[in-house]
Amino acid sequence: MVKLRPLSKHFIRALKIPHTMGLTKFPFPRNKESKTLNYSMEIRHLPFDKVPYLSKRDQAYTMGAPELRPFYKYDVNLESFAQVIEDKKKDKTNRQVLVEVLREQYSGMETSSSVKDNIESLLEENTFTLVTAHQPSLFTGPLYYIYKVISTINLAEKLNQHYPGHRFVPVFISGGEDHDFAEVNHLQIFGKTISWHNEESGPVGMMKTDTLKPVLAEVKEVLGESDKAAELYELLRESVENHSRYSDTARHLANSLFKEYGLVVIDMSHAWLKELFIPYIREEILEQPSKGLVEATVGELEKAGFSEQAYPREINFFYMGHELRQRERIVQEKGRFLVLNTTYSFTKEELVREIEQHPERFSPNVVMRPVFQERILPNLAYIGGGGELAYWLERKSQFEHFGINYPMLVRRDSVLFIDKGNANRMEKLELTVEQLFGDIEELIKEYVRENTENELSLAEEKAQLSALVKNIEQKAREVDPTLVKTAAAEGQKMINSMEQLEGKLMRAEKQRHDIALNQMRALKDKLFPGNGLQERYDNFMMYYLKYGREFFEVLRSELDPLKKTFTVILDR
Repeated sequence: MVKLRPLSKHFIRALKIPHTMGLTKFPFPRNKESKTLNYSMEIRHLPFDKVPYLSKRDQAYTMGAPELRPFYKYDVNLESFAQVIEDKKKDKTNRQVLVEVLREQYSGMETSSSVKDNIESLLEENTFTLVTAHQPSLFTGPLYYIYKVISTINLAEKLNQHYPGHRFVPVFISGGEDHDFAEVNHLQIFGKTISWHNEESGPVGMMKTDTLKPVLAEVKEVLGESDKAAELYELLRESVENHSRYSDTARHLANSLFKEYGLVVIDMSHAWLKELFIPYIREEILEQPSKGLVEATVGELEKAGFSEQAYPREINFFYMGHELRQRERIVQEKGRFLVLNTTYSFTKEELVREIEQHPERFSPNVVMRPVFQERILPNLAYIGGGGELAYWLERKSQFEHFGINYPMLVRRDSVLFIDKGNANRMEKLELTVEQLFGDIEELIKEYVRENTENELSLAEEKAQLSALVKNIEQKAREVDPTLVKTAAAEGQKMINSMEQLEGKLMRAEKQRHDIALNQMRALKDKLFPGNGLQERYDNFMMYYLKYGREFFEVLRSELDPLKKTFTVILDR
């Protein structure tokens, strides 16, 4: 049985952190608009450069590295939005069409008065959007879906307070045209993978929802029989059974989760929205400007030390013909425009006519999708993760070419949520948040060194041996220079043997702390599944099952993407 010592010095120091590593502990709520919550949370904010799981580019952008400054337009702060507003006014967004589409998409959906008010406010010239987007993942997919949405909601609230003469609407784009089913057909809950098996191909949003019945049954079994489980299951069931297409299910679920916060959910595949994009579709397919522009930017990024994120093609559109249930690339060959893996083929004149008559059949890829979004919405900022912002950083000159304002790029909040059980384990093992973000084996060695009564390091002995070997080499050189290499080799063997002995001492000592070390490994694996970030793995249902909607309220109270820190929430 592990004997626990009083709190170690390093744990006590962690509670006296500098302001840049902010720690607060409080029972929610913290402001008059928050609901009364039943949990006491300890909040930590870590600088991005202290989180090794984030990419070099992600850290560089969020921390404001100068080498990335040429690739975006606005500094990420509250004051910069004044200039974004002035610049976006010049885009002349067609607000009437946008609102008509939203009215239609919400016509059969029960929502809140705040959502309805936000939709109607988009008719006004002083109303602007803040946007995030996500593929239609199975029942939201990983946790970062939740974090990016709440980051957007909170940023809109902050701007509404700071710029009272304007209105800011949080918008979630639910991607209905993506066709990578393998990316979105599964979720992780309590370490179990639940998968959606479906023989359909093509856009995920077009897939039928009747094949989701086995998924619902499996989710229900995993959730159990509690009141919160019943509430959650009913929410999922309604989103599936009320709609025949998954794109509508995904919108329904997003609306159900976030309607009370005024989140507007939009499916950009609507034909009326595509009509507004006709000139850009035509230019991109016929003149193909994006490839050269993006490649030039990628070259400059590579010179700055950052690799390519999204590969631009000559034509950055897919085609979804009237009789097709698939989404295939358009290519140009021998003067004709072909749709891969189909019999569709167009002359230039036929293609122009098809674009003008059926723009909804043309689906932008990752290179043109940002341009489409910003053309349609009166948008000021895109809120996304490091991977998403990486490909936005390749687009600045492309936006300039098309004459559309390039938005502010805001890194969404990242979160590690530590429930009460795991927070208690951390405290018993005297582990700090910062330590858990490090390498587990190094952490174990540190723990063993701090908790042993024996000297495990042979550093002093190895130094003495190295000096002795040098003396032997010198004597060999004086007697016969040809023996120096032999003496050095024999000395290295002795040093290697000592290092092996040092390793054996550490392993022997580890065995004495076997229970504690296994607990540490289990804790690390729980909080960093697969040695990755929790937010990229776990589904929100794990936390909803325990906290209900209060899980969202905790996030609403704390997340702020303008802080530019990694948030750690511990349930105490």
